[in-house]
Amino acid sequence: MPIEVVVDDDCWEELDVVSLAHQGFVSVMQHFELDPEIYDVEMLACDDPCIAKLNSNFRGIKKSTNVLSWPSADRSPKNERQFPPKMAPGGEGFLGDIAISYDTCLREVKGSERKIEHHVSHLIVHAVLHLIGYDHENDTDALLMETIEVEILRKMGITSPYKI
Repeated sequence: MPIEVVVDDDCWEELDVVSLAHQGFVSVMQHFELDPEIYDVEMLACDDPCIAKLNSNFRGIKKSTNVLSWPSADRSPKNERQFPPKMAPGGEGFLGDIAISYDTCLREVKGSERKIEHHVSHLIVHAVLHLIGYDHENDTDALLMETIEVEILRKMGITSPYKI
């Protein structure tokens, strides 16, 4: 499987996070006409204490977050407000790592009409886009990334989490 998921917390048992991760990864790769079978991603499905520690260690932010990603290489565009360079169809192999917290995901959908499965799928799509070079460091790049997320999610049968 092109995305390997390590489930580090029992709270994920109520969701089929492995299938959600696979579907999200494949959907992103197919959106860019890339063969998902020649790329690899590793994902940790964890809880808030675990992701808070990762967030602190890697970003210096001492709190939990919903999702983190670590690209294996810098695939970002050379200038702001540009698309990342097109990835070679032959593949680069390992794209990077993702960590996602069930606790934060659940907290973010509480009180909304959004299903946790859709929110988790959105965050996986978001994280994979980071791995291939997209970011949201400025308003233009954020709008570009969000627009692509919405297109991919629509193909997955998930409504937009944004008001675009």
